[in-house]
Amino acid sequence: MPKFFLKRWHGLHMHLGFAFVLLLAIVLAAYEWFLGLVAFIGAAALFWLGVRSERAFRREFRDYVLTLTHRIKKSSRDVVQELPIGIVLYNEQKEIEWHNPFAALMTGRDSLVGSRLEESFPPLANIREQGEEFDGEMGGQHYRFLVKADERLVFILNITEYVQLKKRYEEEKLSLGILMLDNLDEVTQDMDEQARSLLMAKVVSEITDWANKYQIFLRRLAADRFLLIMDQKTLKQVEQNRFDILDDVRDLTSEYKLPLTLSIGVSSGADSLTELGRLAQASLDVALGRGGDQAAVRNGQQLSFYGGRTNALEKRTRVRARVISHALRDLMRDSDKVIVMGHRMPDMDSLGACIGMLKAAQLANKDGYIVIEEEHPGIERLMEEMRKHERIHKWIVTPEQAMHIATARTLIVVVDTHRPSLLPEPRLLQISSRIMVIDHHRRGEELIRDATMMYMEPYASSTCELVTELLQYFHERASIEPFVATALLAGIAVDTKSFSLRTGARTFEAASYLRRCGADTAAVQDMLKEDLELFNQKAELIRSAVVLYGQIAVAVAEPGRKFSQLTIAKAADTLLNMSDIAASFVIAERKDGGVGISARSLGQINVQVIMEAFGGGGHFANAAAQWSGSLEEAAAKLRSILEKMHEEERLFE
Repeated sequence: MPKFFLKRWHGLHMHLGFAFVLLLAIVLAAYEWFLGLVAFIGAAALFWLGVRSERAFRREFRDYVLTLTHRIKKSSRDVVQELPIGIVLYNEQKEIEWHNPFAALMTGRDSLVGSRLEESFPPLANIREQGEEFDGEMGGQHYRFLVKADERLVFILNITEYVQLKKRYEEEKLSLGILMLDNLDEVTQDMDEQARSLLMAKVVSEITDWANKYQIFLRRLAADRFLLIMDQKTLKQVEQNRFDILDDVRDLTSEYKLPLTLSIGVSSGADSLTELGRLAQASLDVALGRGGDQAAVRNGQQLSFYGGRTNALEKRTRVRARVISHALRDLMRDSDKVIVMGHRMPDMDSLGACIGMLKAAQLANKDGYIVIEEEHPGIERLMEEMRKHERIHKWIVTPEQAMHIATARTLIVVVDTHRPSLLPEPRLLQISSRIMVIDHHRRGEELIRDATMMYMEPYASSTCELVTELLQYFHERASIEPFVATALLAGIAVDTKSFSLRTGARTFEAASYLRRCGADTAAVQDMLKEDLELFNQKAELIRSAVVLYGQIAVAVAEPGRKFSQLTIAKAADTLLNMSDIAASFVIAERKDGGVGISARSLGQINVQVIMEAFGGGGHFANAAAQWSGSLEEAAAKLRSILEKMHEEERLFE
């Protein structure tokens, strides 16, 4: 109840009480005048005391109200003047009309009245007409600005301590890494125990010195594996130096025939140690899948790569090929049928590998199918030859037909790619969980997940080489028709440029096996021939080439002039054959839409990393991408990447 009503009730109550006492005095006087007189005097005294008490109460109440009002006004004034929050009023011309002392203290001036808002507070230069809230930096301090545009009022909070605390929290977040010696067994298999111990002592000492340099906790898990624990700040320092331990160990062991290389997987940004450990192992798998000799760092959804200066080293042993071959054979026998598919717009390597896997399915006494979306100019001659072999050609199906054929027990074999977006029918992966991936490309961030088996070997020259090795161990008395052997040999020849690039001892061993099976080298050469129109188009692209940094040829086609991806790739191959050219890039508009980019290298430049910036990928020395932007944008972006790598001295590593 309000005090006003309390006072009125108090006065009314007093008057009623006095009237009641007076009435009693009158009644008493009627019976005994003396007692009535005494009662009357007592009632008068009570009335006088009540009136005096009420007057004192009113005076004290009035003083209290006046004091409280003064205190409230003083507190409001003190709050505005002493509150550690800047308050600024400005006019329509954005000139400061009033501010509290704390706002002036932020700028180090006594008064800001009359000055422009953006002069005193630069972050408010582009203030909007609507109310907004944003952070800004001024004089080495961090502030949060709350703008009430309708009242032309700004509140400014100093959040420097909060920003510093947040930065410290981010820097001290835990990161886990796994460091692995890629080819320890390959390097040391011919060494005696003393030489092996000496080599390992040098390598471990180098790794330990590197960890101590950056204050990384290092713990050895196995002979070829180490655990790394660091904070986010240390991880950034290591990234800025591009994981120099990769180069240090490689250079330290360069005296050996196969220098020892490292692969590192690091994860950060996860909320739990369990998730950090899982992502660290996944990052290491990606680094190994890309050929090793590099570091893969995952921060949330972002995956960054460092190193990768060398091609993947060829494995001397075929133990893994034999194990994979036997596992594939058992998986095929346990499936009801086999569907094989390569990437969209198949090349000779993709189609040759599909034919090889179809043969494997037939050896396992299973129906096999090859999914081809459309014929590509690069495989026309092989398709013409295939039509002569009904035993192979009749099993070719379209993506729509494959969707009707596939069941939950069908084995889906993906060759020459590991990216779902490049498949002619990605929905097949959802029908069956039995998935086999065979690829020789370096692993990218996009990957077919939950595959039953994955045989990815970046050291291999081609997928046809991997398929050939699998066929050798698939059946003890396996016989391969000459056409199948010819198709596989053609795939190897195309990807190795007739055995001139990316070849190892196992490449020639696979070719020798195919030759013994009746592969027709003359037919292979006939399949590799190009017609005159294609040659003229290739020459047109080559004429536009310019040389950058003395060793890099970049050819950009004329706008509006469209070429097939095959022509673009062949132009890049031809440019690489020119003297003093270490890498070539060809950019042109494609006939089927978009911009195609082909990149080739002799091994000094990792073109795969460059093509990944365009959303593509491939090998260390052979990569490509499809760009959705304009021709000019692609050319400008490529030059920008090359310029940045040249400035950082990472171009010719």
